[in-house]
Amino acid sequence: MPTCFFASDLHGRRARYEALLAAIVAERPAAVFLGGDLLPHPLAGLRDAGSAAPDFIDDYLAARFLRLRDALGADAPRVFVILGNDDARAQEPAVLDAAERGAWEYAHGRVIDFGAWRVCGYACVPPTPFRLKDWERYDVSRYTDPGCLPPEAGIRSVPAPEREIIYGTIADDLARLTADLDMDRAILLFHTPPYDTRLDRAALDGKVIDHVPLDPHVGSIAVQRFIGERQPLLTMHGHVHESTRITGQWRERIGRTWMFQGAHDGPELALVRFDPERADDATRELLPPPAAG
Repeated sequence: MPTCFFASDLHGRRARYEALLAAIVAERPAAVFLGGDLLPHPLAGLRDAGSAAPDFIDDYLAARFLRLRDALGADAPRVFVILGNDDARAQEPAVLDAAERGAWEYAHGRVIDFGAWRVCGYACVPPTPFRLKDWERYDVSRYTDPGCLPPEAGIRSVPAPEREIIYGTIADDLARLTADLDMDRAILLFHTPPYDTRLDRAALDGKVIDHVPLDPHVGSIAVQRFIGERQPLLTMHGHVHESTRITGQWRERIGRTWMFQGAHDGPELALVRFDPERADDATRELLPPPAAG
């Protein structure tokens, strides 16, 4: 099978997208997985009814992927996307509209057939210190780490039911979403990494709040337990930009499940190439922006 691509946390940086699009044209992957935090200026749209980010989606991002699909024809890859905690949910309708037009396939909360595999996407992360809470959930219980804001605090770009905000958990969401999913052929696209791995290590060493040392592992306990208990074929993650720099590792395995980290804290695009049948042979390369002109 041809190679698949995975990238995450592009944060609306066009140079990163241009590097990705150039690699797609050159290598013709079978699929591209984008793991959230895809859009610029996460709070800008909240001041103006979400208008800024949909302009980026419609005028640039969707347009570029639709043009790519037309140019490559039968060689165009399947493109699976989720949003992330820095992407306001007010932008979701524009993402869904672009999916209807064929720019990509929206994977959050869905199970999608992909050849012999099934792709499942999930965008939510455990509570963070950040104000935007559209894609935040309690993890396995109503606990919030020191320094973090609970899901009922902060800002939401679209309203959510109070019961969902207060009582919803990542653990419950995953149980419902994957209840009937065959894990032997399952590919999971997450934004959050699993807790206490080399993929969720944040730069929090030595930091203390109210005399309590902060945990440098900021991933999801629910995702960690899900992988350990259910053993999907492979999982992809982003969210913690600096983890690979700190740990020196961008992939890890729990049991039979390979897990990849696609976020990066430099200007380059971190591109993971993998074959679902041979996930242990996956590679990760930092791609600079294409040369101007």
